[in-house]
Amino acid sequence: MKRLAIDLQPGEYAVARLDPGAPVPGFDAAEGLVSVTRTAAETSVICPVGQAPGGARVEAGWRLLSVRGPLSFTLTGIIAALAGELAAAGVSLFSLSTFDTDHVLVKNAELTRAVAALRAAGHQVSGDPAGGTPPAPTAS
Repeated sequence: MKRLAIDLQPGEYAVARLDPGAPVPGFDAAEGLVSVTRTAAETSVICPVGQAPGGARVEAGWRLLSVRGPLSFTLTGIIAALAGELAAAGVSLFSLSTFDTDHVLVKNAELTRAVAALRAAGHQVSGDPAGGTPPAPTAS
């Protein structure tokens, strides 16, 4: 697996569950990633915690790591590599993909361990899990 550039996004995220067929509220995408997935059994929403839909079952406390894209659809193993590296460090994740790239959410309590594991695997992670000034990216 090639070295990936991963950006730690600011703010806390929520993963929410609405009943199937429930109306999906509007979101302000300027505040961060929003993803809505509807199946016959549920509607799942990933959004900044302050935008979590009312009446939903909400799991808050997630932080978002985004692979810098765009990524080609011919690339393979990106989520598998990230999941494997995080699993080896004992970090659970919630993954999603968009047209351009892949994202993983990890619980805030596991963020420092997650970033350390990804960096130890050779990935460039921009952003400071402690909330300070992000470290400068290293040269390739």
